[in-house]
Amino acid sequence: MGAISHIQWDGSVLKLLDQRFLPEKEDYLVCHTHLDVQNCIKDMIVRGAPAIGVSAGFAMVLAARVISEGFIVNNTAFSWVEFEKQLTEAGDLLKKTRPTAVNLSWAVDRILNKSRALKDKSPQRILEEMEQEAKIIFSEDIEVNKKIGEWGSTLIQDNFTILTHCNAGALATAGYGTALGVIRSSFCQGKYITVYADETRPFMQGSRLTSYELQKEGIPVFVIVDGAAGYYLHKGDIDCIIVGADRVAANGDVANKIGTYTLAVLAKENNVPFYAAVPFSTIDMSISSGKEIIVEERDSQEITHLKGTPLTPQGVRVKNPSFDITPSNLITALITEYGIIYYPNENKLKQLLEKEGG
Repeated sequence: MGAISHIQWDGSVLKLLDQRFLPEKEDYLVCHTHLDVQNCIKDMIVRGAPAIGVSAGFAMVLAARVISEGFIVNNTAFSWVEFEKQLTEAGDLLKKTRPTAVNLSWAVDRILNKSRALKDKSPQRILEEMEQEAKIIFSEDIEVNKKIGEWGSTLIQDNFTILTHCNAGALATAGYGTALGVIRSSFCQGKYITVYADETRPFMQGSRLTSYELQKEGIPVFVIVDGAAGYYLHKGDIDCIIVGADRVAANGDVANKIGTYTLAVLAKENNVPFYAAVPFSTIDMSISSGKEIIVEERDSQEITHLKGTPLTPQGVRVKNPSFDITPSNLITALITEYGIIYYPNENKLKQLLEKEGG
């Protein structure tokens, strides 16, 4: 994504590009502790399930360092039991920050499991290997996204017009993108592609972030209001819809940015393929269907105000769900790093997971 690196780890602090102010300015916030990262996730300074997971991995490293330094400050011997207790508590706090995105808990648990496997090692060795694991999560995400892009590009023909919702690009991942990764891969193959990007209210991830990314790479893009999607689908202007996902249930139900379900219904009505590009880390086989997914309710001011300016009558009641659930029967295919799963269901997901040794 050009020269912008929105997640930067320098070995001591984590620097996160503040996505709230894009595209007007590019500011970075410096995170010294896991609480700093936690606030960045909560306030959507960093957003997108894979990017949240990557950031959480480094947050756990920062937490581990603070805990280890506590033994030195208090002049007490290192205790693995106490270290694990405090690290688990830090992980639990991080998990509560954005409950819908499964990559968050996945990354936290991966770092925790790494530390537990090293409980007989020195504190320095534990910290070093935890840091290395967080770096691996980062690099793996980029490689996974590229594979998703390669698989997904087989579904995209020359002169396609693609509708996307929210931002499932480099800014939502470690640096390549899931839904936008498919678009990037197809564009790099020389296919002429036009993208329609929903504004994606109320946080405007499409108009601010997706258009920002695509414009930087010279990929033709039009921003449309969310309510215009049906108009263009009915006209026959859209060849397919590609979105990302924050969680996929075992039966293939998808949790994604609010408005995704509406698009899926419109796609089915107009015989347009509806694809969700997802890494396997986003698939949660522990829940049977989307009915079990917790949908995050966000602050009402995201709807009632724009940069401090009131948009609604004072005191009006607001509902602001950040996500909705799209049933698997509306999904043409899931595009994963292991391949394309047409008309996903639990058996298909299990088979692919077992095949890949998951």
